[in-house]
Amino acid sequence: MTPTWHDPERTALSVLGSPITHSLSPTLHLAAYEVLGLPFTYDRHEVASGGLDAFIGALGPEQRGLSLTMPLKREVLPLLDRTTPLVDELGVANTLAFRTSGDRVLRWGANTDVEGLVRPVAALGHVPGEATILGGGATAASALTASLRLGASLVRVFVRDTARAGDLVTLATRLGVTIEVHPLAELDQAGPLGFVVSTLPGGAADDLHLVPSGPDAVLFDVAYEPWPTAASSRWSAAGGRVLNGLDMLTEQAIGQIRFFLNGDDDELLPDEAAVRRAMRAAVRLPETIGG
Repeated sequence: MTPTWHDPERTALSVLGSPITHSLSPTLHLAAYEVLGLPFTYDRHEVASGGLDAFIGALGPEQRGLSLTMPLKREVLPLLDRTTPLVDELGVANTLAFRTSGDRVLRWGANTDVEGLVRPVAALGHVPGEATILGGGATAASALTASLRLGASLVRVFVRDTARAGDLVTLATRLGVTIEVHPLAELDQAGPLGFVVSTLPGGAADDLHLVPSGPDAVLFDVAYEPWPTAASSRWSAAGGRVLNGLDMLTEQAIGQIRFFLNGDDDELLPDEAAVRRAMRAAVRLPETIGG
């Protein structure tokens, strides 16, 4: 089986966001393309809020696609010609692929963050009945959908400003999942937790009181630099299991590569297990997820 990649002259890829210098996406993607034998390049570019439209407009015909991080995951939406159902559901896209259609170049948007959260948790065999999400931004929307897909029927969200959680409440209502919104300051009263996704920036959860409910409890801290965070170290010392942002980044990157090549983030890559091993080795992650 070979990749069914269209537009073979499109060999350039990039990750955009601000700040972006720390991004390990080039490391992950280039490791994958080496395994796949594809002549792709992959760079990083600092693009701040409000600068995405101009950046895209200046791209050449060699550009195949873009990986998007904050603050661009919502700002890209009005710039897209087509979107996957998950983008429509969440209002968040982390992937943009360029497709030639006749004499037009269409911009296709996808969201692979959800599977980036689902696959590592599922690989642990953890099926949470309740989920706790820290933070209320774009990644929190993906975490809400991921929690539902993993089996959660109740999601508790802790945010600094509860008035800014309206989008999450609307999404939860649409998905049919029960949601509770609490101030982050009340997290100390939550008691032992079975499944937590922290979407807070690295170090922002360090002073929070997070107690695992048992040895199967999972903290998915999407931070990865610096690592380990104080919160993840305490959780692990208390007997819980920890996943970090590199676990998420690896799996969402695999979804992006599927989309860049095939226009479908569900179609497996050739020898995907080898691709995953190479990507995890490139960022020094243990092989905890199968092919």
